[in-house]
Amino acid sequence: MPDKLISANIILSDRSTWSYLLPLTHTRPVADIRIGLRTIKEKWEEFCCGIISYHTETYLAPKYPLLCEKNNLIINASLLPETEIVDHINTLQENEALYFENHFLAARISQKINDPEDLSFLLSSCKTIPFQSTTPPQLLLRPWNILSLLTKETLSDIHFLSHNRASQKLSDTNRIIGGHPVFVEEGVKAECAVFNTTNGPIYLGKNSEVMEGSLIRGPFALGEGSTVNMGAKIYGPVAVGPKCKIGGEIKGTQFFGNANKGHEGFVGDSIIGEWCNLGADTNTSNLKNNYLPVRVWSYVEEKFVDTGLQFCGLIMGDHSKTGINTMFNTGTVTGAYCNIFGEGYPRNFIPSFAWGGGSGFQTHPLKKALETATIVFARRNFLLTEEDKDIAGAINEQTAHSRVWEKKDL
Repeated sequence: MPDKLISANIILSDRSTWSYLLPLTHTRPVADIRIGLRTIKEKWEEFCCGIISYHTETYLAPKYPLLCEKNNLIINASLLPETEIVDHINTLQENEALYFENHFLAARISQKINDPEDLSFLLSSCKTIPFQSTTPPQLLLRPWNILSLLTKETLSDIHFLSHNRASQKLSDTNRIIGGHPVFVEEGVKAECAVFNTTNGPIYLGKNSEVMEGSLIRGPFALGEGSTVNMGAKIYGPVAVGPKCKIGGEIKGTQFFGNANKGHEGFVGDSIIGEWCNLGADTNTSNLKNNYLPVRVWSYVEEKFVDTGLQFCGLIMGDHSKTGINTMFNTGTVTGAYCNIFGEGYPRNFIPSFAWGGGSGFQTHPLKKALETATIVFARRNFLLTEEDKDIAGAINEQTAHSRVWEKKDL
């Protein structure tokens, strides 16, 4: 077991990185971003015995509240936990803050915090302690970092979820190739599929299903209640959150959860948010024809920036959907609550609440978007709460300036 954090109250703060991780953070704190099978918060829970809460944007706080005590351990929500960083954090004294170069990592605050804004001030007054190690800490600073970390974090989550546990037995109709394990949770259904573990293990979550004819290469992790449709072709690393449906051809992709890509079509080196639905034969380009590094829209700089990646497909915010035969160019970013369809390639940056495609966009009205979300939630026995609706309203207001067609209509 790893060392535990010495604190009963842990706050994952994302104020320094939240805007850099848009559009994935439109609807969640940084700590609720999923990398592999677990969210960042869930990964930190492995290392703590106390309560974890959020220090996030004001409009997200009602759904993700901040819990403050007299003694608090503040951790950068973009920081991924490892034994060495936990050891460094445990050496902090009261009112000391750990930094790596210019990046805040963690601090101990011996004062009850009544206003979330007070936390930023208190952190700035802490004594700075430099992080000293030959191995730099792992920070999630941009959305596309998920793609670079996908193999490592998927392997870590598979190890955590399967360590010292017995796997259920797969049906004899399946074929397993390679020396890495296939770990099968209770309630898994899988028939006539090929699992190739030559390059990494495969994990099948509780009550998940792999339909016949599927070809899966590890590392691959399938979340609880998720389904791989018939004849799927999956090239790891691929991590699929809970209650997703996937099919067609998929490579190097992270699905957050409750998302559908159940039909033919290629999705490669992409990040698909929650409650997204990709229509039949939706395809993403993940490599430029000139093989140069992919440039992706940054919400902070408000321009396209170099990812340093040769392979980068689609980054899609929550609740966005595509019609059949939709095509995405390399490095496309879509916001939340988009509905994308039609002929041709849409622009490489699609603002939240966009409706349209290659021929142009109009605004997807908030009321209509929430009506759809309510129906989608109900199909999976979820309730779209007033908090969820308020978050959607805030996103709609905050992203209005990006919907440039609205200005033309004035």
